[in-house]
Amino acid sequence: MTGDTTTLDALTERYRESTPTDLRQHHDVAWYLDTVYADPRVARNAHQRLADMFDYYGSAYDDDRGLVEYHLASEDPLGDGENTFYGRDVHAAIHEFVNKVKSGSRGLGPEKRILLLLGPVGSGKSAFDAQVRRYFEDYTHRDDGRMYTFRWTNLCDVIPDQDPADDVVRSPMNQDPLVLLPVEQRDDVVDDLNERLDAPYTIRNDQSLDPASAFYMDALLERYDDDLKAVLDEHVEVIRLVADENNRECIETFEPKDKKNQDETELTGDVDYSKIAVYGESDPRAFDYSGAFCNANRGIFSGEELLKLQREFLYDFLHATQEQTIKPKNNPRIDIDQVIVGRTNMPEYRDKRADETMEAFNDRTKRIDFPYVLEYEQEAEVYAKLLRNADVPDVHVEPHTLTMAGLFGVLTRITEPDNDAVDVVQKAKAYNGDIGEEDVDVRKLREEGAAAADIGEGLEGVSPRFVGDEIADAIVESMHRERSYLSPLAVFRHVDENLDHHGSIAEEKLDTYHRFLELVRDEYRERAIEDVRHALAYDVEEIQHQGEKYMDHVMAYIDDGTIPDEVTGQEREPDETFLRAVEEQLSVPEDRKDDFRQEVSNWVSRRAREGDTFHPQDNDRLRRALERKLWADKKHNINFSALVSANDLGEERSGWVDALTDRGYSTDGALEVLEFAGAEVAKAELTDDE
Repeated sequence: MTGDTTTLDALTERYRESTPTDLRQHHDVAWYLDTVYADPRVARNAHQRLADMFDYYGSAYDDDRGLVEYHLASEDPLGDGENTFYGRDVHAAIHEFVNKVKSGSRGLGPEKRILLLLGPVGSGKSAFDAQVRRYFEDYTHRDDGRMYTFRWTNLCDVIPDQDPADDVVRSPMNQDPLVLLPVEQRDDVVDDLNERLDAPYTIRNDQSLDPASAFYMDALLERYDDDLKAVLDEHVEVIRLVADENNRECIETFEPKDKKNQDETELTGDVDYSKIAVYGESDPRAFDYSGAFCNANRGIFSGEELLKLQREFLYDFLHATQEQTIKPKNNPRIDIDQVIVGRTNMPEYRDKRADETMEAFNDRTKRIDFPYVLEYEQEAEVYAKLLRNADVPDVHVEPHTLTMAGLFGVLTRITEPDNDAVDVVQKAKAYNGDIGEEDVDVRKLREEGAAAADIGEGLEGVSPRFVGDEIADAIVESMHRERSYLSPLAVFRHVDENLDHHGSIAEEKLDTYHRFLELVRDEYRERAIEDVRHALAYDVEEIQHQGEKYMDHVMAYIDDGTIPDEVTGQEREPDETFLRAVEEQLSVPEDRKDDFRQEVSNWVSRRAREGDTFHPQDNDRLRRALERKLWADKKHNINFSALVSANDLGEERSGWVDALTDRGYSTDGALEVLEFAGAEVAKAELTDDE
């Protein structure tokens, strides 16, 4: 038995609810004019409709980064978050893409350019392009995104040689019904629409009818003695138009074929040989509007690996962009209305950029760099998304596993600093937000990185696919070894073993990448040691108490005030020794203590204004400082010899395992991290005691 929601009747009802009510209805031209007068946005062009689409699904402005994050990419409302995009630089690229579309909607120039997404393999440019197409389909199904076209009817009644199979002919270019109006009368209508339009753009439509429709219009006007109303009433029906990539309506994805077999007719259409015998070769009714540009009209043309096309083949894009027309072989020009998007990888771009004969094509291209993610926690979210979308076995992913994998990926993508003040790991931490702006000038780091990179930072390095594949292999290996957890150590091992065998990694990069992997191991070792210390000494109540004490003394210090003594209650100066004992855990130098204290004070004040209670655990830097201070205070009472008793899970050691599981580890993973880092903790502390 199936549930109520999966019966055939229920599925049919859900299909009806998701289908536009007027999808199979037809109307007359007078109805369409009433419709666009009521809502002028119905007559938008492709750039305007796509621009509105991004806003329709929601957006949020990020003040800190100065960019808009569009929900179709950051939240994926249609897919319940399945296809989200991560990373500051990725969303900056999406922001730039949408800005180009919005500029094109205003007629500022980008509507006459190819929007070229440039990025390395696996950066997500194809996934974003597909996401845009998927949302455009959905948008045109909704009232806010609706559009219409027309079809010719009863043609055999008035055109003597019309093929009976062509008695009803849909607009082959899916043109807007406004194109049926003569230019002078159409301009009057458009002027009226713009007076009613509430939008940042104006409606424009100066297109000519496609050659076939122009033929029918001329023939019918002659038949009706130039009575346009009679022609439109008797032989034109207005119908709803929705984008459908599978049916190649308003969305076309174009992939280059073998260079030897490339033919411009794939883009512009060709003679319909089945109609030549009926109409003759020069008759516009004998043309097959099946070219990619024809199919994409009123929507999106998406060119995959666009720069792999032959130079001569790319010339068709010159007319398509600058003049917004196509010129089929032995046929008149045809007006087009579409957003032309191209995607390409780095080698093809370098080749075409260096080709002086491609100057005209390059001039009609708006390059949008679509880089790899450059924040390792955001990169970890990419791997987490891969796992969420897959049938992952019952394997527990240990803390730091995906983050450290992300750190390795990011290190391969950023340029190494050329000064001694910041090393490459610190730069990655600064990009991730782990080092404050007051300690490192992140903007300057980014500017220096962009200047040092060949084309742009983040456009080279290890692909997320490579790291994702190694994570997948490590999971499968864990299953074979009957291990119920996946740790950073397992991922490191797989990355190390397979770096040299990956075809997309240049041989001259291997030594550097292996060095980066060792840096990541060192970083994980430090984090594992901190987790073990946390398990040995952490006390939530003590952290809260010490945090409140620190803030009381900081506020008194900033205000030049006093604070009651915890024992006597007498007013005294802030305890500078205590304050420095906390701050030195983060290596805050004496000359930067005021900046750090003001930073924490501002954070507390901001939370207070928002109605949030003070919890030191919510501030990462303060939390780490307090945890390390607590460790320094308590470590003298810890039995470190128990740390090296790997086979003895006594009461004390069992408590440490419990503390680690509270921190997100599995039991087996906690035992591994105790074995990996516990001995180093014990060794360091026992050595200090000697």
